Amino acid sequence: MFQRIFVLFSVAFLFAACETASNVAGESASGSTSSSATGNSTASSSGLTSSGSAKAKQTSNSEKLAQVGDTVYFGFDSSELDADSLIMLDRQAAFLNVNPTLVVIVEGHADERGTREYNLALGDRRAVAVRDYLLAKGLNSARIRTVSYGKERPVIEGSNDTAWSKNRRASTVLN
Repeated sequence: MFQRIFVLFSVAFLFAACETASNVAGESASGSTSSSATGNSTASSSGLTSSGSAKAKQTSNSEKLAQVGDTVYFGFDSSELDADSLIMLDRQAAFLNVNPTLVVIVEGHADERGTREYNLALGDRRAVAVRDYLLAKGLNSARIRTVSYGKERPVIEGSNDTAWSKNRRASTVLN
């Protein structure tokens, strides 16, 4: 009889401890409301592993990165950073310095004009320009990778100035 009561109290204590840890992790990871914390405790009690909560944390970090700015736009045939880009990259560097465990990939893109090879090289120069600026702001080089997609992944389809200007970019994404 005593063993059954002890086991029941142990199980109740375990669930209470798991719920408290989930609430604290949910609030510190995303600054979310109680509905998000409830979602975390539901996930832990339903048998999901910590990768589920890590994915939720990554999603919130992705959203935070988007809020500080994750895309730099370039002029035609250029990989030079303008004043607006530098301001946004300063905010991005500050966010990444506050979150030292985050690793990012800087994706370089180009518009549809030019050959595939030329646009891959241009996308690479754009990604490297962003990476070099972030490194100059104190980030560790092991935390930043670059990749060029050239004209292969346009954000807007079309053959006009609006589409071209949106596709000449470098995007920072969480790895």
